[in-house]
Amino acid sequence: MKLKVWAAAAAVVLCTLPGISQARDTALYLPFDKVVAQMTQEKKLDGSVKFYLAGVQPKGKVSVLSPNVVTNKKTNAFNKSDNDACEWVLQSAILQLNEAAKGAGANAVVNIASYYKKIERKDPATYECHAGAIMAGVALKGDLAKVQ
Repeated sequence: MKLKVWAAAAAVVLCTLPGISQARDTALYLPFDKVVAQMTQEKKLDGSVKFYLAGVQPKGKVSVLSPNVVTNKKTNAFNKSDNDACEWVLQSAILQLNEAAKGAGANAVVNIASYYKKIERKDPATYECHAGAIMAGVALKGDLAKVQ
């Protein structure tokens, strides 16, 4: 009998806490180039690898070395604004693509698309980020390339 009372009480508590019973998953579409410029200014990127969203063509001949490279990053969003959490997690994704490009001998990541939950979204200016009360996530897909 006590078990049923405790179970009922726990169910009531869980249902009254919206942060637990209904997880927030807000989609945001934010400027990509702003974060790349900030990372370059802060010397987190050395500029040897350039980043091009789908719909933005680099000048010169493009040779794809490794197509469809995916990064899927999450970060703690607790006590951060959605924008701050999204910019932070995008930085992690860009750093991973930067290292992958360098490792492949590429000097660019081209045709970058958002790839959240494996749904491709191409936009020449923005990336997609999903923010919740606890976590924020960005997934990107792009081609490692040599631009001449």
